[in-house]
Amino acid sequence: MSEIIAPALRALVRPPAATLARGEITHIERTPVDVALAAEQWHGYVAALAAAGFDIIEVTADDTLADSVFVEDAVVILGRVAVLTSPGALSRRAEIRGVEAVVAKLGLIERRIDLPGTLDGGDVLKIGDIVYVGRGGRTNAEGIRQLASIAADEGFEVVTVPVTRVLHLKSAVTALPDGTVIGHAPLVEHPELFDRFLDVPEETGAAVVVLAPDSVLMATSAPQTAAVFTDLGYRVVTVDISEFEKLEGCVTCLSVRIR
Repeated sequence: MSEIIAPALRALVRPPAATLARGEITHIERTPVDVALAAEQWHGYVAALAAAGFDIIEVTADDTLADSVFVEDAVVILGRVAVLTSPGALSRRAEIRGVEAVVAKLGLIERRIDLPGTLDGGDVLKIGDIVYVGRGGRTNAEGIRQLASIAADEGFEVVTVPVTRVLHLKSAVTALPDGTVIGHAPLVEHPELFDRFLDVPEETGAAVVVLAPDSVLMATSAPQTAAVFTDLGYRVVTVDISEFEKLEGCVTCLSVRIR
């Protein structure tokens, strides 16, 4: 019988592959990635989560899967349910196996998105009982339909958001602990879909990981936005993820929080 990991503040992460520099890019020009520096930055990111009280659950690294460090795309947590996704990029579909092996120990109900449906976790933003899902290059209508069916069973409502200017919905918007959606206006196509929207001054400032009701984690590349959040009363923890940003990654991409 598999060991069940006890409930707590938990964060699922996956170390970067040695082949990270070959990762997929869609909306930006390719620039050289320093894989050794990326590994250092990943450890710093994980340390920040641990310092905030998260138990770290690590999926085994796989050097055949260049993008696998972006573990958020492989699984979506909806309360007691872990939804194993169906990545939109063919090169990423094998990432699910390693994540599934770890999810089986979390004590959650497992569901999955099946082809022809595609869904990346980076397109899913959960705020309370509303699940915003980006319909874009990696997530299709059938993937959203399947997720909506699973979500409805768990008491969540799905709202579809068109995404064309960035890779994923959470490349454009995330949310502060109080539910305010944040984003850099030029990249947000339909801010009216959100109950409360705050325009932030920097593109990378749109991504935060909620650490606690009064604390967020964000990238060092958005100091002006960090100052805005500090002024709003939040404790801001910053980490350097420059090498992951070269692959359209952000702070949300590198973990899946299970609370």
